[in-house]
Amino acid sequence: MSGSTARAPDAYSIGRRLSLLLAVQTIVGLGVLLACIYAVNVMLFKSKHEEQLQNYAKVLVDIARAGEERGGLPEALAKLAWSAERRPGTYMEVQDITGQVMYRDPPPAFDVAARSSKSLAFDLPLTGTDGWKGRVWLDCSQDARTGQRMALLLVAFVIAGGALAGWGTFWRVRCSLRPLIDVADQTRAIDVRRLDQRLSLAEPVAELQPVIDQFNGLMGRVERAYLQLEGFNADVAHELRTPLANLIGQTELALSRERPASELADTLASNLEELHRMAGMVNDMLFLAQADRGVKARRGEPVALSALVHQVLEFHEAPLGEADLSVEVAGEQLAAVDAPLIKRALSNLLGNAIRHARPGTRITVQLDPDDGEGVRLWVQNQGEPVPEHLLPRLFDRFFRVDSSRCELDKPHHGLGLSIVAAIARMHDGRPLAESTPALTRIGFSLMPHASPEAA
Repeated sequence: MSGSTARAPDAYSIGRRLSLLLAVQTIVGLGVLLACIYAVNVMLFKSKHEEQLQNYAKVLVDIARAGEERGGLPEALAKLAWSAERRPGTYMEVQDITGQVMYRDPPPAFDVAARSSKSLAFDLPLTGTDGWKGRVWLDCSQDARTGQRMALLLVAFVIAGGALAGWGTFWRVRCSLRPLIDVADQTRAIDVRRLDQRLSLAEPVAELQPVIDQFNGLMGRVERAYLQLEGFNADVAHELRTPLANLIGQTELALSRERPASELADTLASNLEELHRMAGMVNDMLFLAQADRGVKARRGEPVALSALVHQVLEFHEAPLGEADLSVEVAGEQLAAVDAPLIKRALSNLLGNAIRHARPGTRITVQLDPDDGEGVRLWVQNQGEPVPEHLLPRLFDRFFRVDSSRCELDKPHHGLGLSIVAAIARMHDGRPLAESTPALTRIGFSLMPHASPEAA
């Protein structure tokens, strides 16, 4: 229906589902097993009845022959009548070849036509008879009732076994899932004020430990990202507070009394400079946000990186001259890159090197192969070394090694090396930094661009 929201599927219980499945499997398994036992017992009963009937038939033939030897056919029939009292639960008839009944026992106490009665026909070879046939019936009602009781007991055993297996499985599953419930409780207790919490179990579970390790790793990354975001927000507020304070102070000072147009023009020019600085900072932050979302560089045809370096050097001729620095370009590499981005990264690296190089020294731009696959671009200068513990933080946003100079160096707002790292990631590379007492090298790597055919 239009405008209706899709209903989320109802959650199911693992314990109940496993209990039900195991109960059904138990019922089926026990049912098949006990059905086989019942069938075997039925076969044993049938075999016993056949054996009893054959024994009765043999005994009756022997009795009839013994009676015939003593007194002829009447004595044989009298012996059969005499034996009827001594074989309860049976009934016998004797017929001649025409089907006429020559002898039958007194009416039995059971129904010979019932399914619980079994019969056996046999020959009665007596002298003076022509193909007499006998048939003896056996009352099997007691065994039939025993079989019925056995069937009911077996069905009850199957149902009870299934119920017991289901209940036992549900209880065991609940006990076995207790660690999972504990993990859920621990997860529920984590909030933005307790990001340092990690999941743990008193007794490690092999099936859950990989999930716990992955979750704890995820929480570590979330905590670092949250702390970095908090620090970034604080840095942004700090960086914007100074130019805003300058703008407000200069504007209030200009408005405090009547001033000539020349002073107002100077104030506007100063305010414009601060506004340009703020605009540059905002543009850099937007660029970093795009890079964080995974935007890739638009690569063109392979170009000579040294040509890009010389173009950037032309832009920095004046700052280099003012700082009494010379530049050397070493190496030559071809790479498919986004030329404007590479020139921006090189410009940031050169600007950083110019700020920290000792006057009268040389800055070297080094182009090297990266393990035979990519390219490394280094900008090295001679100056104060960067402490080893600060090298990993060089590419953090708003990070400065010498924070005491930040107010004196207004064009530098601490995002230059962060942009270098972002441009390196956009080219599937990484930022690089090394520092010794002799020189400091900062750069980045570029990995080759995978062509659509290769992909």
